Amino acid sequence: MKSLDNIKNCKKLAVMGGTFDPIHYGHLVAAETVREELGVERVLFIPSGRPPHKQKTRVAGDEHRYLMTVLATANNPYFEVSRMEIDRPGMTYTIDTIRALRTQCAPDCEIYFITGADAAAEIISWKDPQALVRLCRIVAVTRPGYDKSKIFYGLIKAQIPHDSFTFLEVPALSISSTDIRNRVGVGKSVRYLLPDSVEQYIKKFGLYQYQPYEETEPLIDEINKKLHYMLSPKRFTHTQGVAEESVRLAKVHGADEKKAYLAGLLHDCAKDISNKEKLDMCDKYGLELDEVLVNQTDLIHPFLGAELARDMFGIDDEDVLNAVRYHTTGRPGMSTLEKIVYLADFFEPNRHYFEGMDEMKKLAYKDLDEAMAFALDHTIKYNKGKKRVIHPLSRDALEYYKDHLIVNVKNI
Repeated sequence: MKSLDNIKNCKKLAVMGGTFDPIHYGHLVAAETVREELGVERVLFIPSGRPPHKQKTRVAGDEHRYLMTVLATANNPYFEVSRMEIDRPGMTYTIDTIRALRTQCAPDCEIYFITGADAAAEIISWKDPQALVRLCRIVAVTRPGYDKSKIFYGLIKAQIPHDSFTFLEVPALSISSTDIRNRVGVGKSVRYLLPDSVEQYIKKFGLYQYQPYEETEPLIDEINKKLHYMLSPKRFTHTQGVAEESVRLAKVHGADEKKAYLAGLLHDCAKDISNKEKLDMCDKYGLELDEVLVNQTDLIHPFLGAELARDMFGIDDEDVLNAVRYHTTGRPGMSTLEKIVYLADFFEPNRHYFEGMDEMKKLAYKDLDEAMAFALDHTIKYNKGKKRVIHPLSRDALEYYKDHLIVNVKNI
């Protein structure tokens, strides 16, 4: 472990916290950009311990993440690594970490806390955000073209002045730890996405080879390989996120986790097919399209996806197929699995933040029917604002779940 003595006399220190699961070039380029642009003397990488927002997310062990971070930063004399969060018992919060650093740094040291744009947009959910911005300056690193209005909206909600933040664009942030884990899991190359030393470490210890259920490993592997060719990288990463979020919801609500993973993985399997091909394939499978589907071909993909899941991926479980089929429109009387996949699609970890996301997720982990009513109402209002025609199934589903909630309240 590198000593923290090097930070004691710093006048300007940048802190980069994160899961680093695994650390990659996006993290390193962001840190170096901050160092150069803001003139900081050291960048301190702090692998996260047990942050509250990751409690339901599977991550590699603390020592693996720490050692990968050490390997990745070893060749940069301005980079340091600290174990302070992974060695701290209990939940870890950014405010506590910055307060601890304040006791080790010079009194007049300027501390910059580096975070991703999406995390910055959710600053209202952080512990003591107003106190945090008094102790350090937040540096929000963004991809070129990122819509900063999401961050400004979060600052307004948290009652934090805009000048508490510095914004820096970092092109390499398009690299994703989630995508790297997924690529490793299906045997695809991760070269040039992270340092060679980290890649070799991952191979040595067999990290990210996890398949969720032994008896479905061959099937999952085959599905992932096919989806890699069928979907864009962004869409593939999204499907992985929905599959994992569906499993987390399944655990909470007592649903079949294997089915949840499969349905989440396959829910968008027809999404990236061209409109012409969609229509041709509907003819092939004998899918009858109503007027709304004919005029809004993007809504075809869940119905066509269910047919592809059966024909191309060999899925014959009707509950899984229906979860794929109705994940966009919803319908009255959905099964638990259908509701889980419908909701996971909204707030899986790779989704960009939208107003109402936090409330929707909170409801989903408490009561699926309440969450469905909220999500359907949100979606219908959004699509009306976009002048889109609402599918009858969505209207019927909203009425069903509103009525269902009223009945439940009367029976209490």
